[in-house]
Amino acid sequence: MAEKILVADDERHIVDGLQMLLADDGFEVDTATDGKKAWEMVSQGGYGVVLADLRMPEMDGLELFRRMREAGIPSEMIIITGSASVDTAVQAMRQGAYDYLEKPLNIERLKALLPKAVDAFRVKQANKQLEEKLKNLTRFGDLIGQSEEMRDIYSMIEAAAPSAASIFIVGESGTGKELVARAIHDKSGRAKGPFIAINCAAFPREILENELFGHEKGAFTGAINEKPGCFELADGGTLFLDEVAEMEADIQVKLLRALEQRSFRRLGGKKEIHVDIRVVSATNKVIQKALDSGELREDLYHRLAVIPLTLPPLRERRGDVRVLAEHFLRRFAEENQKPLKGFSADALEFINTYRWPGNVRELKNALERAVILARTDSVSLADLRAHELIQSDDREIRLPVGTPLEQAERTLVLKTFSFVDGDHQRAATMLGIEEDELRNRLNRAVTPEPAGVA
Repeated sequence: MAEKILVADDERHIVDGLQMLLADDGFEVDTATDGKKAWEMVSQGGYGVVLADLRMPEMDGLELFRRMREAGIPSEMIIITGSASVDTAVQAMRQGAYDYLEKPLNIERLKALLPKAVDAFRVKQANKQLEEKLKNLTRFGDLIGQSEEMRDIYSMIEAAAPSAASIFIVGESGTGKELVARAIHDKSGRAKGPFIAINCAAFPREILENELFGHEKGAFTGAINEKPGCFELADGGTLFLDEVAEMEADIQVKLLRALEQRSFRRLGGKKEIHVDIRVVSATNKVIQKALDSGELREDLYHRLAVIPLTLPPLRERRGDVRVLAEHFLRRFAEENQKPLKGFSADALEFINTYRWPGNVRELKNALERAVILARTDSVSLADLRAHELIQSDDREIRLPVGTPLEQAERTLVLKTFSFVDGDHQRAATMLGIEEDELRNRLNRAVTPEPAGVA
């Protein structure tokens, strides 16, 4: 079917004649007799080609064309002009108009010109769709990656998001489980509702139950007001339970009941509160081991994992490493107002060959630090040197006897920071120092030594 055509001319006999003529050739034609009406119609979209008189009341054809381009309207424009205004029509062509026709109109030329303009419009639309498709290959919401593994993840999100089914995400720390959960929410019918995320490993048992279900006034000492929990806050939207296998067994039982009944009671409450939520859960544990050890109840797992989704670690999608690194470089360079051009050859080789055991989070933290420390217009290997001391064993540091204390301390600080995936608070706690002191030691550890110092 041919694209719709809009004919805009202040001479009624011209618009009526063209409408009949083009309709006989199979085109669907709308008409306007002034520029303002033409703009109102074309701004709604849907036209492949616009034939517009250069001189019209309210708004001339050149102004109409200028507004179309500013608004990103892709319709092709053919200018209708008198002989005295040919120069202006040629000027419009230089600015992107498809062609022009002089009055009195040469019908044979119009019939030859119009199909070509329609084809140009179709090519433009096809190129736009291709650009969108290519864009989606490297980015999906806040997820970034063009590997086959990530395209499979994007496809699963697209398929699963519109449903009401619970989704269970399994992946190592730093792979982006919360980003996947948010993409599921954004692609679902609940996108306008709340997205509430809670890390189940971040709270002791008593506090976690309160965070999930809330409490009534007077439920315990200090409960001077009622407090809604995450289940209530997520009503009408999505609740993301991160590290769900870290819950104590009795909390898992209460969670299971709440999921089955879609209702719960606040701590100290007697009233059943009903909610409409979609639950997405995640863990970094090996599922079968967690089930066998009893860390995760099997009945809860099957309730949560109607649709299981496994996120691959970064080392299994090597093609995404450079894409991610370049994205983080642009992002942090802009945030820190540093005009960086890229990576040095040895820095790029390191980025591509290092295994990134902390996954995307580790890469992100490494690039943020490197951008801040960069002293030239490119990120060098020295800016990434914090990773040079990291050994393949995630839990051990092996140092030869006689290693200088300064170097041993630097290795310990960097290794611990990597082990907790860049979590400053956890690293400081493990090392027994304050966070500010940790940051100072990290800065010293990654600052290149002055020239001539061994």
